[in-house]
Amino acid sequence: MASARKRKQELSIQEKLVNTIMGRGKKSTAIRIIDKTFEIIVQAGNPKPEKVFEKAMETIKPRLEIKSKRVGGSNYQIPIEVKPERQNTLALRWLIEAARGKKGKTMAEKLASEILDASKGQGNAVKKKEDTHRMAEANKAFAHLAKYI
Repeated sequence: MASARKRKQELSIQEKLVNTIMGRGKKSTAIRIIDKTFEIIVQAGNPKPEKVFEKAMETIKPRLEIKSKRVGGSNYQIPIEVKPERQNTLALRWLIEAARGKKGKTMAEKLASEILDASKGQGNAVKKKEDTHRMAEANKAFAHLAKYI
């Protein structure tokens, strides 16, 4: 069990991107999509697509999230800090959901567009992060209930 957890931590962020995009076990298709995505980012005038991707991930990572907890018959939205591993997971999930939500292009084009937008601080994935932070700020009066989580 511990070795599986250790291996999971060793996965690079790009390998996690491949695994998150992958559907129905088609890893080669997911790798092809990511390769094309990075080619499109290079064509857009960014010679180092990995740096653009890392910057986009840093922009999307949430610091806070809310968890619902029932205390004394009432449900409270309690803001909590997000652990680094979960930050990466949420950022990847939001990035891919935002790319899948766009219409009319190939997945590689949509993902490249979302990565470029996120690296500039725009796009649907960044909006999702800001909404999450806004919700956590609005509920910070319940932060003292975090001891019940």
